[in-house]
Amino acid sequence: MIKVSETAKQKVVTLMTEEGFDATTDFVRVGVKSGGCSGLSYELKFDNSVADTDKLFEDNNVRIVVDKKSFLYLVGTTLEYSGGLNGKGFVFNNPNAQRTCGCGESFSL
Repeated sequence: MIKVSETAKQKVVTLMTEEGFDATTDFVRVGVKSGGCSGLSYELKFDNSVADTDKLFEDNNVRIVVDKKSFLYLVGTTLEYSGGLNGKGFVFNNPNAQRTCGCGESFSL
């Protein structure tokens, strides 16, 4: 399962609305791809379709879709949002990551 913090939920709902998505019926698609300075990087986008191979979760009234391959890397992750002085953006608090880069956008196991 992937959890969503309250601040991330608020930002997701705002951004989805701005981009023409409905937070009550559409999804946040989270994934992992090869790349980044630590080997793997996170992907996050809004979507309104689910494939047979996707896993669907809901936490804090946010619907999340993850493909099965990415799910193995993301189990137990919490999606957070930081608006502090060190930069704005979504942050993946991933207990499976053994090493992360300085920017927090990539990781390795």
